[in-house]
Amino acid sequence: MKIIGDHKLYTWEEVLAKHLKSPAFRKAHEESLIRHSMIRQIREARQAKKMSQATLAKKAGMPQSVIARLESGRHSFTLTTLYRIAKVFGKEVRLA
Repeated sequence: MKIIGDHKLYTWEEVLAKHLKSPAFRKAHEESLIRHSMIRQIREARQAKKMSQATLAKKAGMPQSVIARLESGRHSFTLTTLYRIAKVFGKEVRLA
């Protein structure tokens, strides 16, 4: 924490540490990290194959806008969508 005048300024790490004490926040944060990791893996796999979003969408049998929304990270996606994308890359979806 840093004090400037009458204001207390906290680092991101300090704010996060405080909120991670809440079990509900911790669970949501962990789910968010997993979701973003999956999104990153999908984008990287698509780019490694030099595949456009439109091509991936066509192969997965869905509109390109679904891929764009998924890769933006601001929208959720279904397990069915994840399964169809994984199949394009010859991968499996496994739930632990």
